[in-house]
Amino acid sequence: MKKYSVFAVAREAMRHHTGWNRAWRDAQPKKRYDVIIIGAGGHGLATAYYLGKNFGITNVAILEKGWLGGGNTGRNTTIIRSNYLQDPSAAIYEKARSLYETMSQDLNYNVMFSPRGVIMLAQTEHEVRGYKRTAHANMLQGVTTEFIGPEKVKELVPIINLDGPRYPVLGGLWQARGGTARHDAVAWGYARACSDMGMDVIQKCEVTGIRQENGKVVGVSTNRGDIDCGKLGMVVAGHSGHLADMAGFRLPIESVALQALVSEPIKPCMDVVVMANTVHGYMSQSDKGEMVIGGGTDGYNNYTQRGSFHHIEETVRALVETFPMVSRLKMLRQWGGIVDVTGDRSPILSKTPVEGIFINSGWGTGGFKAIPGSGWGFAELMAKGHSPLTEAFGLNRFQEGRFIDESVAAGVAH
Repeated sequence: MKKYSVFAVAREAMRHHTGWNRAWRDAQPKKRYDVIIIGAGGHGLATAYYLGKNFGITNVAILEKGWLGGGNTGRNTTIIRSNYLQDPSAAIYEKARSLYETMSQDLNYNVMFSPRGVIMLAQTEHEVRGYKRTAHANMLQGVTTEFIGPEKVKELVPIINLDGPRYPVLGGLWQARGGTARHDAVAWGYARACSDMGMDVIQKCEVTGIRQENGKVVGVSTNRGDIDCGKLGMVVAGHSGHLADMAGFRLPIESVALQALVSEPIKPCMDVVVMANTVHGYMSQSDKGEMVIGGGTDGYNNYTQRGSFHHIEETVRALVETFPMVSRLKMLRQWGGIVDVTGDRSPILSKTPVEGIFINSGWGTGGFKAIPGSGWGFAELMAKGHSPLTEAFGLNRFQEGRFIDESVAAGVAH
């Protein structure tokens, strides 16, 4: 793999950029792999990368039925934060946030990580109490956050209207080291690194069946033939239930659409991420100047990847109250993604009833921020059968009543 650097860019500029190689190989499936990862999104690619980097497991295939990063990884709104209430959540999200800080150097690929800070607005007295509680919990967890008053919010976000007609801003939970990253670049960087280790990233390879013998996985059937494996990781977000059904077990998740939109580009006006959970809206400004806007999930199960007018109207109406200036903007485009939601709004990283099959799902609408931490812990679980980062997120917690309830702390689960 050619190392990217300012010198490489200058050298290629001198020869009209004719010397660049493909970022990752267009691999063909082999007969057998030690590990197969289904899903070439951020979580699947990160799992493969840390299997190779941390455990030396490189006979790995990452199968993707569409194109790499074409699911939720390429459809999210790029928020990165770790200020969760419960200890297991804070641990895995803080691990992810810390890995994001050095990801560009680790992968030799610019993922455009921007620690611009994240504010979660408190617009009711209930939220004030809840966020102060979270700030105290974060202090004990070693996660740096603080509760700030409305004056500080206004200082950080000059365009905000503190005296909203329905929900005035009473303060906010501020994480200065939160921020954003380029979602596509995260997937591309991991794919490039995996390919350089000798792993096969295989696109347009849909899994149509999971083969078992005596309760143990032996391989998968795909539209490109049967492929054998020793271990199988399912990392397919909203389609997790469909794959689990192929393997003969059920998951306690439901799939719903999450929608987002961006405005036309404007001059820089907001350099932090603002989340308003009471009205289910959040907004940041991209490097191109677009206002990136999103809200809560649809109120019914579905698999659509298109936006719906009524949901966008609800989200924009709420944000116009808090940011009146956005009322003058035109919408550039809108889209949807299929997210997988558990009852306690926490993920599943677990062994399954089938020996050799592992599941990574249930991230809801907060999957992007967790990608490196999820990959780190899930790779350890697959390689060693146990990981401190994933121990609390097993499937058995639903049988035992050990819920990791983030439905309030996460607000709209972002």
